[in-house]
Amino acid sequence: MELRGHRKMREGRVCSAMGNKSIAVLIERRVRHSLLGKELRVSKKIHAHDENNEAKLGDVVRVMETRPVSKLKRWRLVEVLSK
Repeated sequence: MELRGHRKMREGRVCSAMGNKSIAVLIERRVRHSLLGKELRVSKKIHAHDENNEAKLGDVVRVMETRPVSKLKRWRLVEVLSK
């Protein structure tokens, strides 16, 4: 992993790996509601570039923010954490 300034890193689960060199990653985080105090799960789906097609459906991966690669892809795969 190369260091390139302060780029955002996120961990999430691959929810789609249908495209060539592309994956969709579901990132979940827990947020406390400001008024009610209840803990909520907030999720976001992002598209990432997977150069070697190494991530499969259900894998836990780490992605890094990068320059735009295509219309939707603004992230790239750094590593597969668990299969």
